[in-house]
Amino acid sequence: MKTIPIICLIFVVSLFSCEKKATIVGLWVVHSVVVGEEEMTPNSRWTRFNSDLSHESGNGRYQHSYGTWKLNSNTNELTVQNTNGLDDANEPFVVTINDNEMIWERTEEEQNIKVNLMRSSHLPETYGDRILGLWSLEEIVGDGRYFDESAKNETNEYIFFRWDKRFVIESEKGRINGVYNVHGHKPEVELIPYGNELKRDFWKIQFGDNQIRLQLLNSDTTVKRTFKRIRKFPD
Repeated sequence: MKTIPIICLIFVVSLFSCEKKATIVGLWVVHSVVVGEEEMTPNSRWTRFNSDLSHESGNGRYQHSYGTWKLNSNTNELTVQNTNGLDDANEPFVVTINDNEMIWERTEEEQNIKVNLMRSSHLPETYGDRILGLWSLEEIVGDGRYFDESAKNETNEYIFFRWDKRFVIESEKGRINGVYNVHGHKPEVELIPYGNELKRDFWKIQFGDNQIRLQLLNSDTTVKRTFKRIRKFPD
């Protein structure tokens, strides 16, 4: 007679465990996006599904979307509406959840879309998050528009990437202000100086331990600038 309650208890615990693993509620980070035969994974994209059927999405520490979600338990079809975005004209995603992994699949413009997401306890960092802050010039290779190769960092030269997407350069060539854009899929930054004297250019970012190296792209010669992170402006 005592075995029946025990069996029921085991069944309830197992059912609760399965439901917990299968829930969509929580923070998910996009691991990969495949469109047809091409991988098009955005940098540090995430989405959070809340138990009240609301959601937020963003890249890194920047949240850019919010709205509501609905998951059909019979068909496993996920519908996401962005309150501050455009209507999704495509069919809902078919969702598969396995422990801490989730897969979305559907067809867009006759191409198969597969999105792989991983459950996370914290927001990821984008390249734009990592480049933020004040950086002191350490090494110069090649002639370029910013910093004089002959100066060799004797005048406390620096570049400051501000949170509002503006940058400030202080060098032997004077002070340069402008705006910058970090690529959404790869470690590249575009510098757009104010005024007509300097044109915009593109730099590949290499990250180190409290260090970044910028290498000028689309250049016939090698142009590199290496910086270390500092936390106060040079005197």
